[in-house]
Amino acid sequence: MKASTPRSGAVRPPSGHQLPLRVGLRDTATFANFHPGANASLVEALRNQFDSRGEPFVFLWGGESVGRSHLLQAACHQASARDLRALYLPLEELGHFPPLMLENIERLDLVAIDDLECVLGRSRWEEALFHCFNRLRDADKRLIVSARAAPRQLAVKLPDLASRLGWGVTFHVQSLDDPGRLEALKLRARDRGMSLSEEVARYILHRGPRRLDELFAMLESLDHASLSAQRKLTIPFVKRVLGW
Repeated sequence: MKASTPRSGAVRPPSGHQLPLRVGLRDTATFANFHPGANASLVEALRNQFDSRGEPFVFLWGGESVGRSHLLQAACHQASARDLRALYLPLEELGHFPPLMLENIERLDLVAIDDLECVLGRSRWEEALFHCFNRLRDADKRLIVSARAAPRQLAVKLPDLASRLGWGVTFHVQSLDDPGRLEALKLRARDRGMSLSEEVARYILHRGPRRLDELFAMLESLDHASLSAQRKLTIPFVKRVLGW
């Protein structure tokens, strides 16, 4: 079963353990609607991971709302489009389970592990991750890992796991500057089929939150309000809907 089929809702580990992992991929989390800014080389590495010279192991690190989860899910979407089996594991949501979902995971083509820091310091998880990384490498499969800090800055207790985190190529996911945030906002609006003028986009960016995920959530609310009222997005309409 492909883990990149979000409509199914439940994702089960390849070993057959019946853990009700309620995770899926957001339909909007694709490379096409990700504005890379200073992350162009990172996006290229993920896009090319299954090419003959692609990187088998990519480690991403960065702060909140820089797009790490988006990129991991985009890689899974791309793998699915190539008829490859991919699994997205957000450990912030799944870390309270035992690491049974990592058993026999080398049967998959791509494994994307998000929020690694959420399970570090727990011996059972660290040992399972260590063996998982080894099996994926031996099977010539692809792995992407995401965390809030670089590998050497993570609180890893198992030395062998710490060494494995340095196997591949590491990218620092850079946050967007204001021009980049403007382009990301316009790109997300186009992806939703919204008519968003430059003037209104700049107004939203100036008055809205700094975090991109909150900015996109605000854009979604405006989209719903615009469709409901059958009104175009103008500055007065945005003011009224958002109470500015």
